[in-house]
Amino acid sequence: MRKRTIGTDPRTRREVSVLSLGAMLFGTLTDEATSFALLDRYVEAGGSFVDTSNNYAYWQDDSQGGASEEVLGRWRASRGITDEVVIATKLGARPKAPGTGFVENGEGLSAEVIRSSSEASRKRLGVEKLDLLYAHVEDRTVPLAETVHAFGELVDEGTVGLLGVSNHWSWRVERARNLAARAGLPGYEVLQYGHTYLRRRADLPGLTCADGDQAAVQGDLVTYLKESPELTLVAYSPLLGGGYVREDKPLGPSFDHAGTPTRLAALDTVARQTGATRNQVVLAWLLGGELPVIPLVGASSVAQLDESLAALDLELTAEQRALLDAAR
Repeated sequence: MRKRTIGTDPRTRREVSVLSLGAMLFGTLTDEATSFALLDRYVEAGGSFVDTSNNYAYWQDDSQGGASEEVLGRWRASRGITDEVVIATKLGARPKAPGTGFVENGEGLSAEVIRSSSEASRKRLGVEKLDLLYAHVEDRTVPLAETVHAFGELVDEGTVGLLGVSNHWSWRVERARNLAARAGLPGYEVLQYGHTYLRRRADLPGLTCADGDQAAVQGDLVTYLKESPELTLVAYSPLLGGGYVREDKPLGPSFDHAGTPTRLAALDTVARQTGATRNQVVLAWLLGGELPVIPLVGASSVAQLDESLAALDLELTAEQRALLDAAR
């Protein structure tokens, strides 16, 4: 599998596969045996970039989360996995109590939480150092400087390698990076957001902000990333949880606009030309675009994972990419 480098500092940057595997439902909806089979197949194919979070998947078992990290920890131990697989995790959106959620009762991004939650993640994963640690969601109740300094201290201490950020407004990301630079601290280098071929509406509120959805890639974030080649975009939910292929899975209000049928028609045209599935064309479009993207795919079976892995061999022509890009 092709590789790319995330991070800029020679002391912390890592080489990872261009396709990342999401472990969100491992240990809950996806049982441990299936989770191990998916991880084994992914590594066999050359994959080396696995994604989880300290709150996965609290909504499945009415907990605070942690099952996914625990499964990954057991898999690492049973397979003798060390530095060859980069595991990214997140903190900040873990509910403070079972039966609650991060919107109304999240742990947040205080210095105390960042330290204690990162230590708990290291224990569940069975590692001395977290390869990549994300700030999962925005926390406006804590001064941004406190969050920035707390993350930077973990890198300086050697318990975290790279820092990332997810589901934040782009101006907040830039402000945090500036604070880190002025303080001589490591800053966010990997950005994880919801991104796919279909365009999301920008006029709908997000889970935590009435002004819009911080979790979705929009034009401001795209232009920010194009101007900042040192940053890496990891695109979660690129296949919309089966929304491209399952008739029983509606796309939802975010995609309820006139451009969706047009882009789906272009997608189908390219799928017919290439003999690929919709999902594979979406992944190939993300992988080969002007803005380099690492798609983060989930799977509940090895067959599903194999479909995504096959997209790595799909090369879109310039004409096919132009057709997809021009659809509005």
